[in-house]
Amino acid sequence: MLARLAARQLRSHPWQLGLAILGIALGVAVAVSIDLANGSALRAFALATEAVSGRATHQILGGPSGLPDDLYRRLRVDVGVRRAAPIVEGDVAVADRVVDVAAADRAGDTPRAGRVGRSLHLLGIDPFVDSHFRPYLAAEDRGEARGRDALSRAADLVGRAGTALIAASTARDLSLAIGRELAIEVSGHRRTLTIVGLLQPVDPASARALDGLLVTDIATAQETLGAVGRLTRIDLIVGDDAPGRALLARVAQALPAGADLVSAGATAGATARMIMAFQWNLAALSLLALVVGMFLIYQTMTFSVVQRRPLIGSLRALGVTRGEIFALVMSEALVIGIAGTLLGVGLGFGMAQGLLRLVTRTINDLYFVLSVREVALDPVTLAKSVLLGIGATALAALPPALEATAAPPRIVMSRASLESSARRRAHRAGWLGLVALAAGAVILAVPGSIVVGFAGLLVLMVGCALVTPAAALGLLSPLHRVAGAAFGLLGRLATRSIVAALSRTSVAMAALMIAVAAAIGVGVMIASFREAVTTWLEGTLRADVYVSAPSLVGSRPDATLDPELVAHLAATPGVARASTSRGVVVQSPRGPAQVVALDVDPLRPPRWRFRDGGATGVWDGDAVIVSEPFANRHGLRAGAAVRLRTDQGEQDFRVAGVFYDYGSSAGVVVMSRRTYDGAWNDRKISGLALEAAPGVDVSALVAAVRERAAGGPRLVVRSNRALREASMEIFDRTFAITGVLRTLSLVVAFVGMLAALMALSLERAREIGVLRALGLTPRQVWGLVTAQTGVIGLLAGVLAVPSGLLLAAVLVFVINRRSFGWTMSIDPSPSILLQGVALSLLAALLAGLYPAWRMATAPPAESLRDE
Repeated sequence: MLARLAARQLRSHPWQLGLAILGIALGVAVAVSIDLANGSALRAFALATEAVSGRATHQILGGPSGLPDDLYRRLRVDVGVRRAAPIVEGDVAVADRVVDVAAADRAGDTPRAGRVGRSLHLLGIDPFVDSHFRPYLAAEDRGEARGRDALSRAADLVGRAGTALIAASTARDLSLAIGRELAIEVSGHRRTLTIVGLLQPVDPASARALDGLLVTDIATAQETLGAVGRLTRIDLIVGDDAPGRALLARVAQALPAGADLVSAGATAGATARMIMAFQWNLAALSLLALVVGMFLIYQTMTFSVVQRRPLIGSLRALGVTRGEIFALVMSEALVIGIAGTLLGVGLGFGMAQGLLRLVTRTINDLYFVLSVREVALDPVTLAKSVLLGIGATALAALPPALEATAAPPRIVMSRASLESSARRRAHRAGWLGLVALAAGAVILAVPGSIVVGFAGLLVLMVGCALVTPAAALGLLSPLHRVAGAAFGLLGRLATRSIVAALSRTSVAMAALMIAVAAAIGVGVMIASFREAVTTWLEGTLRADVYVSAPSLVGSRPDATLDPELVAHLAATPGVARASTSRGVVVQSPRGPAQVVALDVDPLRPPRWRFRDGGATGVWDGDAVIVSEPFANRHGLRAGAAVRLRTDQGEQDFRVAGVFYDYGSSAGVVVMSRRTYDGAWNDRKISGLALEAAPGVDVSALVAAVRERAAGGPRLVVRSNRALREASMEIFDRTFAITGVLRTLSLVVAFVGMLAALMALSLERAREIGVLRALGLTPRQVWGLVTAQTGVIGLLAGVLAVPSGLLLAAVLVFVINRRSFGWTMSIDPSPSILLQGVALSLLAALLAGLYPAWRMATAPPAESLRDE
């Protein structure tokens, strides 16, 4: 019988059921989509790493200029290493898909930060020794028989110059076939490779791992990448036993000073950790929509209980136990939760397709080159999402279920007791919210990981939500007098109706407040970050014109310039001064470290702001300065020493100062070019900065440099203004996904507000009918309901301002610092706060349109008719 009652309740209010399912579905969908996008990106990185590393157990790495290729011969002949494979690798761009940045800049469009189109990973191997390392090239790998087509053409890689094997999936994407030529671009230089075979293993996982891979022989890779006579690394397969350890010891002794022997997974692990904080931030923000969805479930089940209080009271009086009533309410909630979760998983997979592009683009902008072609379905992610959705539903439905069973039958049948109880609970919840706010502050004050920071932030947000009903009651008292003086009877009715229905309006208000507070908090954080980055760029970019080769990573110049071309461009008429830069990644005892060497005039150094120390001894000595994120991650301050592996062996560099920097969350070590040249045998140049002579127009100088560079490799030549715009474009792209998640959270809150107002319209049908019978016009009814929804939206918006500022402070001073190592000041722009209040008001008014129309057009006789 109870099951039939539950089914009848759900069928009798399909809109209520639909909105509840939609709310939890959207919350689950956001969490699923972010989890799938993050997981797909990590899986693509792991597969790509597996494709290029293969079965190697150890790797020998060199400095910025790599390893001498003679080292490979010495290891095999002198040391006796049999299972070793030389590797030359790098990222290249498909030439016919290159974005012409210079042309876009000349046309007045915002340049894409010097990035190019689709990237491929070029892997140069010795095909006759590499089959032990990469199974997709192994003739004896019977499980991948089709891969022998690639092996049968391996001799072409050595016997014919400029030939390559390509992944079959990539060949299909690029419309390539065996015998066709592939045009690629490296550091602005165009190269052409002939495809002589396809890599097409039978195993689907191996096929995905090879996507975007281009395989050549060593000589072709060296010529293509401009690394003749050099190797990127040497792969080793060494057993984990006593002879293996003895062999590793002999290898280490035979290495030149600039080489380093590491385990195969060490470099990949360090690279993957670079994006961990970024993905944690996305995952935490995605859960916001689910939290707002929990408010909707709580609201739906509360309304269901309130609506059937007389029935529940009668059932209790007839002998139905509290446990059976509890099971009735929870079973209804679980039906909604299961339906919403299943729908959310489907929606999440569709949303993940779009979010994956945003996640991949951000990783390419800030960290490393990554190509992700499809969303990887992970059963663990799907199972976790199902448990999350159903668990959130059960947790949200628990208080209404307990409320339905707690009171005696006589009290349950009284509506007045419910609202008086709701007001008492609001005050108790307010005190509990203050305790939660204090607890959150204590958690945030304890030094810890980013997970601890998000836990403290969650407790703070729960505290803000609990305080909302009591704070709203406090604001409604003066607002009631103002509304009465301004709008008369209808104004007083609008404010009183909110208090009279506090058991439902408070939940909708809290959900909307949390969503708007998140929008305000993240908006203030982004505005503060933007202001800090703008100030940083103004101090860092002092030249008038910047020249670089097209880069595959938006925030890091991974391509080089020809030194002769640099000298030629520096001699352009109108150039007063020219300086160069070199950006590389070197090894350190604590993993890879980014080093930037600057050819700076000591009399005109960059205007960096220092947190500690200064630049004394850097431009005219051998000291270095480190960025704030690097100092935080390595525990450094002025006067300390940072150890880096140079071409002369490990070397300590004195840290003269710690400067504020927002270009890399991993951090950077900055030194003079003279210091760099003394430590590394690398004379390559990453960028050229030109200062215009007095009276020379910068636009004319840019045109002159481009004209002087015409006919050579493709270059990115930009003015100071254009480079700043390109940098800010990367900034905006980084936070594009954040805007999507904030919008989705607001949509869930909007659905919750609509559900609450629809429930109130059903409950107040008789009340509105009486008012209509007493002479209230449909227009006045419309105004009454609109005023009520407007007051709810206004209260939620006003209360979201302090909550949003609190959230912004935590994001700026705790989360950002623990995630990325950045320090910045907070900039609470009044426009963002006003936009938040306006957004809350607009969302509430839009949600109230249909309920207002429904109540205004309902015939009074129908509303007053007894059932």
